Amino acid sequence: MAKKIAVMLDGGHLRVYAKRAAKDFTPDYIEKIGLACSLAGEEILRILYYDCALYNGTATLPISGGKKTFTASDAWLRQLAQKDLFAVRRGTLKFRGFTLSKIPYKPSGPLVDSDFKPEFEQKGVDMRIGLDMAIIASNGSVDLIALATNDTDCIPAMKHVRRSGVQVALVVVPGYSPATELLEHADFKRAIAWPT
Repeated sequence: MAKKIAVMLDGGHLRVYAKRAAKDFTPDYIEKIGLACSLAGEEILRILYYDCALYNGTATLPISGGKKTFTASDAWLRQLAQKDLFAVRRGTLKFRGFTLSKIPYKPSGPLVDSDFKPEFEQKGVDMRIGLDMAIIASNGSVDLIALATNDTDCIPAMKHVRRSGVQVALVVVPGYSPATELLEHADFKRAIAWPT
């Protein structure tokens, strides 16, 4: 009988390494990554994908005081949610202000708006991962959770899952060196190649 697994993908984490590897981080490619997280003899019960839609809103520019409007579509998340086995869990993206684009700053004249870049922060993603891990462990629907993240806030949930008798495999993509604390609370390190 096949071992049942749940795959949990932290989108913000995977996007960083996919971008470094020059991979096009589309819903179709995310689907390939999710499917690549299972081994022979394993059956995926569900792939849970955690991310935020891009920011929509207006901000005041730091030098001119003018307004900048951010507009983005969440169509890609809706497209991903329609794929077989996928469930999308959305956090929120908060605007945290503008920071200098280049540090250290070497003045070539007065500061202008283009010297700054917007800073955003994901909120609620790690909490959703932790809650889903606890629910899955409690209902006994899988034997293993394959987790792709670099967020050490997931460690309490990883401990709970293991105490509940469910194994945890930490998914490692090319170029990623997991935090030691995450490895200490995983049963396996599961290295995967970027899908073609």
